[in-house]
Amino acid sequence: MKITDTIKYVGVNDHQVDLFEGQYVVPNGMAYNSYVILDEKIAVMDTVDVNFTHEWLDNLSSVLEDRKPDYLIVQHMEPDHAANIANFLKVYPDTVVVANAKTFVMIQNFFELDLEGKKLVVANGDTLSLGKHQLTFVFAPMVHWPEVMVTYDSTDKVLFSADGFGKFGALDVEEDWDDEARRYYIGIVGKYGAQVQSLLKKAAGLDIQIICPLHGPVLTENLGHYIKQYDIWSSYTVESDGIVIAYTSVYGHTKKAVEILKEKLESKGCPKVIVHDLARTDMSKAVEDAFRYGKIVFATTTYNAGIYPFMHDFIVRLTERNFQGRTVGLIENGSWAPLAAKIMKEMLSNSKNLTWLETTVKIMSAVKKENIDQLEQMANELCKEYIAKNDSLANKSDLTALNRIGYGLYVLTTNDGKRDNGMIVNTVTQLTSSPNRIAVNINKQNYSYHIVQQTGILNINCLSEDAPFRVFEQFGFQSGRTVDKFAGQEVCRSDNGLVFLRRYINAFMSLKVEQYVDMGTHGMFICSITEARVINDRESMTYAYYHNNVKPKPETSGKKGYVCKICGYIYEGENLPEDYICPLCKHGAADFEPIA
Repeated sequence: MKITDTIKYVGVNDHQVDLFEGQYVVPNGMAYNSYVILDEKIAVMDTVDVNFTHEWLDNLSSVLEDRKPDYLIVQHMEPDHAANIANFLKVYPDTVVVANAKTFVMIQNFFELDLEGKKLVVANGDTLSLGKHQLTFVFAPMVHWPEVMVTYDSTDKVLFSADGFGKFGALDVEEDWDDEARRYYIGIVGKYGAQVQSLLKKAAGLDIQIICPLHGPVLTENLGHYIKQYDIWSSYTVESDGIVIAYTSVYGHTKKAVEILKEKLESKGCPKVIVHDLARTDMSKAVEDAFRYGKIVFATTTYNAGIYPFMHDFIVRLTERNFQGRTVGLIENGSWAPLAAKIMKEMLSNSKNLTWLETTVKIMSAVKKENIDQLEQMANELCKEYIAKNDSLANKSDLTALNRIGYGLYVLTTNDGKRDNGMIVNTVTQLTSSPNRIAVNINKQNYSYHIVQQTGILNINCLSEDAPFRVFEQFGFQSGRTVDKFAGQEVCRSDNGLVFLRRYINAFMSLKVEQYVDMGTHGMFICSITEARVINDRESMTYAYYHNNVKPKPETSGKKGYVCKICGYIYEGENLPEDYICPLCKHGAADFEPIA
């Protein structure tokens, strides 16, 4: 396979394997990827699994023709990638092995090779010239072994990403990337989200046009999608709307409760209900779904004064992968001394930012009317926001939405007649209660100001504390004049035709402009409320919470100048011009402060 004119693929497909790493079902096999960079000097990027030694060496020989490699670059020592280091050196004994110090320790642990005079130890950020190709080595410890590094080729703008951006499945089988890449990531790398986030930040400064992973296809198009998915997975953010029900059932009574709950959830507008019978499902798929969706119900029986083994295994798999930030409900069953709910809650006690449902369903042997009532209450709790988003089910006159207004942060949404737009605002005030009037201040330089003046309608989305920083980047650090802020996204619409956010809000209000007041740099729009919905009970995002918990702390160590209080951008210089505008968030000099 040709990656570029000078980079060739020499990996192999494995259709013999049934369980990857002895536990992950891989119905479409695996790919073990290896690459060759042909230049004045030749570099081979990693080896393959030991079962494919001869096929790989044949692939190498075909690409090399009569030339011999100068370097073998070892990015990761896991045996599915490094098993053929010794075999390679038997065929090409003059090759220099390029790796970091931790990798060389592992090479000796595996092979006890004499590499005297045949090794090049690289440090983080070191470079290697092959002629035209300039390689930079970037350490990525615990993604997902401690010695891992990735390699960036600045010539062809290729990132050799080790296990990053990999997936299950051989390359000669067509299948959806997201599903198998998600299952691969959550299962294998999921514990190390912080380390992946660190690597993504390093990669953000590189011009990457091709990603060459050690498993799965070479990525050459729509790289933003793959990077976005990795950002979601590694930050443990909810990816999709829906509710997972994971259960075990001995004699069918717990299963019956799950079936009743599923029907109730679907009737209340839940967009997707995923049910896993943990005794029969692919456990890695159940784990994947628990991380993909925002809400989960655990349903199991008390068993040997504990919980049923499959549920115990499932929860352990979640917690060892840093399960967090989800809404959780519990259903327990027991014939004489139910303990399952207590034990499940204890097992999840160290998981961060879990929101527990008020309703716990307690079944004594068989499902009874009181259990059906409890399941109804549980479904109402789980579906509150889905009901609020559903045009036919929502209470569109819920003026308790006014209670969500404070000195907080909001996304103001509009439409200019061609496309939807949104911006961050922090000045939304209730003026009167009879009738209800809302005042919204907008800077005249914002495109949304122009739209509201033209259309006279807007939506105010009350952000909740779970809103990540990328929401502020999306709506606050770019202009709707030049960027479609909702491009490629599914949207919800209120009765006035405008967008309201699918996630990260606890309420929204549709407003109609009744009066305008010129405030100099800003315009105040005094509005009536045409629609108000409460989405959930999460706390509203305040300005203080944003600064203390959401906005990344700028790396000011060793720097002199000024830092933007809004987005953290650093201006390096002795004097900040009075008319300076932050290139990221577009705020003026007044929102900068000297670096202490």
